[in-house]
Amino acid sequence: MVDFAGAQSSLGPMQQMIFTELKTAFDPSYLTVENESHRHNVPPGSESHFKVTMATTAFEGRRLVQRHQAVNRALKEALETIHALALHTYTPAEWQARGEAAPQSPNCLGGELKPS
Repeated sequence: MVDFAGAQSSLGPMQQMIFTELKTAFDPSYLTVENESHRHNVPPGSESHFKVTMATTAFEGRRLVQRHQAVNRALKEALETIHALALHTYTPAEWQARGEAAPQSPNCLGGELKPS
């Protein structure tokens, strides 16, 4: 499955860019890009916090830090403007062994957005 997580009609430009860059760079067998900004102390509609879950043969034989470095290189432009990027990177065999389930993201500890 290579798809966006969440409603496709409400994709922001940054989420679209991250998805497209990763799909092009890694040809993944599984890819989700979740905008988790709503879980943080940011205005509605923000695109500042993302979670990427990806399985690709490009990660075969690579340590976790090497996988993350490769993703960071592919997303160099996006990383200049976003605040946080959670990466869950797997080989297809590792993804299958996990039962095709990514870890849940923790709740934001930065407080709540106060109304203006």
